[in-house]
Amino acid sequence: MAERIKITDIKLHSLKVIEDLGTLEPAWDVGGQMRMHRGGGSVVEVHTDQGVTGIGPGVSRALLPVLKQHLVGQDPFDTERHLNVVGYYTGGSYRGCAGIDIALWDVIGKASNQPLYKLWGGGRDRIPAYASMVRLSTPDERAELAVELKDQGWQAMKLRIHHEAMAEDIRTVEMVREAVGDGMDLLVDANQAQSADGWQPGVLWDYRRALDTARALQDLGCRWLEEPLPRYAFDDLARLNAQVNMAIAGGENNRGLHEFVRMVKQDVYDLLQPEGMVTGGLTNLRKIGTLAELFGKQIAPHHGGRQLGTVAHAHLVASWDHSPYLELLHEPPIGDYRHGFSALLNPLVVEDDGCVPLPQGAGLGVEIDRDLIVETV
Repeated sequence: MAERIKITDIKLHSLKVIEDLGTLEPAWDVGGQMRMHRGGGSVVEVHTDQGVTGIGPGVSRALLPVLKQHLVGQDPFDTERHLNVVGYYTGGSYRGCAGIDIALWDVIGKASNQPLYKLWGGGRDRIPAYASMVRLSTPDERAELAVELKDQGWQAMKLRIHHEAMAEDIRTVEMVREAVGDGMDLLVDANQAQSADGWQPGVLWDYRRALDTARALQDLGCRWLEEPLPRYAFDDLARLNAQVNMAIAGGENNRGLHEFVRMVKQDVYDLLQPEGMVTGGLTNLRKIGTLAELFGKQIAPHHGGRQLGTVAHAHLVASWDHSPYLELLHEPPIGDYRHGFSALLNPLVVEDDGCVPLPQGAGLGVEIDRDLIVETV
């Protein structure tokens, strides 16, 4: 029997900021600032005794001793064991399980000499992406940008609607629809699930506004309405979903697998949007994808935090026939999606038909620019 591959070390690389591009005020965080840049961030790296190295989104520096204690000497293929152990110590924090889980899957793909989407049975080498807006903007500005995106080949865009008056939200979508016609999928995000209770930044919707908005968007031919109510308002969400024909979507802020089980059993959403950086990485996301398929739901994971997280999500989307789109945060010029991949030597690229070719190398199939590493621990 061949010797099993073993983990020998775990390293964390901090990356240089190539260019500071300024800030955007996200629609979901009124008064807040989202700093945009090229480069920067961190990458976790898993080394093995067979010379195979895997990379993933950075983890908290404070976790490194725990990760090394419990993973060094172990088989990287034992992802279930590692997820449970690391999850126990991290509590599933945003910079905890996910990065190491993605790096382990990168090792598995490289050791198997297959791109991850092929390892998981995926038959699509190209997947459609949608341009996910960041800012709250005027109807005129959004309509103008929509035309530009359509001319560039994008098949879909996601609009944020957070105006105080519902009429302004609807006018934004109306003007975009008038500008692009029926040749582009319009996705709409209310971002009403930012907190676990009844508070969040900006305007707070009640059930009546959610229902009235959903019906208006349905009449405008929108593909889905995302997060129209708080993340645990399952009963109200299921009631809303039953009252409209347009898809209701959500799940990016939900962490536990048991939450997604309830969502599909109760028909809370037609389309699930789990976030790998929240659910603990690819291991759990694959389970949620199977759950969605079994219950006849679609799945389009949240954006993955850009860079390696988004690349990981791309492989999942390509492996799922019931996944319509890859989400790419795209708010040009300073929030251009390409800035999020600027630390990679072979970044994801949206081509003229609005599709992203999957990396063909083993594992994630991408490499970081090691010249950008400024510190390693």
